[in-house]
Amino acid sequence: MFERPGSGDAAVLVSLDFGNADYEESQEELKRLTESAGVSILGVVRGKRSRPDAALFAGKGKVDEIAGAVADSEANLVIFDHELSPAQQRNLEQRLECRVLDRTSLILDIFAQRAQSHEGKLQVELAQLEHLATRLVRGWTHLERQKGGIGLRGPGETQLETDRRLLGKRVKLLKEKLVKLGRQRSVQRRARGRANVLSVSIVGYTNAGKSTLFNRLTHAQAYAADQLFATLDTTSRKFFVPEGGSVVLSDTVGFIKHLPHTLVAAFRATLEEAVEADLLLHVVDASSSNRDRQIVEVNKVLAEIGADRIPQLMVFNKIDVNGLAPGLERDEYGRISRIWISAQSGAGLDLLRSALAECSRQHRAEAPQAVAQHRASVEI
Repeated sequence: MFERPGSGDAAVLVSLDFGNADYEESQEELKRLTESAGVSILGVVRGKRSRPDAALFAGKGKVDEIAGAVADSEANLVIFDHELSPAQQRNLEQRLECRVLDRTSLILDIFAQRAQSHEGKLQVELAQLEHLATRLVRGWTHLERQKGGIGLRGPGETQLETDRRLLGKRVKLLKEKLVKLGRQRSVQRRARGRANVLSVSIVGYTNAGKSTLFNRLTHAQAYAADQLFATLDTTSRKFFVPEGGSVVLSDTVGFIKHLPHTLVAAFRATLEEAVEADLLLHVVDASSSNRDRQIVEVNKVLAEIGADRIPQLMVFNKIDVNGLAPGLERDEYGRISRIWISAQSGAGLDLLRSALAECSRQHRAEAPQAVAQHRASVEI
């Protein structure tokens, strides 16, 4: 019988190159994720493989190298920049004699630390339980022991079956609670629609500066920090733009490549703010050398949640880092498509406010026509 090692706060990172173009970027992102989780990095093990090893993911020789790094650094945690199967995770922990996490588990842990609101905590717990459900398959042998002993004999089911049943009940309860909270938000959105107020959601890659921009525009005090996933809970504020009236702005959770599907599914309720918005402010870190790839990853998640058809205004933030000038670009139809700003210094924010005012005026002009068309379709 194998009991899992306790958790730790000092890690050796493992990043294997399977020939992907974004290998270096992914490795750097793993370091930032680890730091965001409050874990010290004591070493990094790299390697090249054509495909993962079925039993140990990294192969026996590389696992021996990882074990040596763990022993030399006295680390108590190993984090893989990949997704491990339950059997691989179990085998690695037996061999390394310390807790082993994969990229998905690390992101889930960060989300658990960051969640502040009641709904955010429910969403994180749901994501964790749905991820745990996959760990109950061929994972830890002690979960499959038959219950026994005085007062412990069950109705003939194994511990694994009991865990699955209890886990399933909790998942069902959490989903019901999130559906109820989703209905409440839907009522609030309908009220905004009747008031003919432009609804804008800020989306973008994690750490692109979304919360800093949100605070600048609305004078709110949303938490903003130079770390991945600083914001989890959606915050909405109404503010006024000159000659444009009121606008409701929502700050949403940041995206990242290889974002676990369990997280996307669990946070679907929160991300509905983006799905139901009239306009998306897609914030991009203009100082990042990987910004084009980050734009692609954000659009992937938007497509997954059904928000890919909502008009986008690309906001290139952090221009002060590279010494770029504020600017505005229009498409072939004369609509504003791109804006260069610095949410930190405030440069270019006047251009963004003017763009939002223009979008708000257009929204108010088109809203009566949309209502009339809807009524006509209902009557037909």
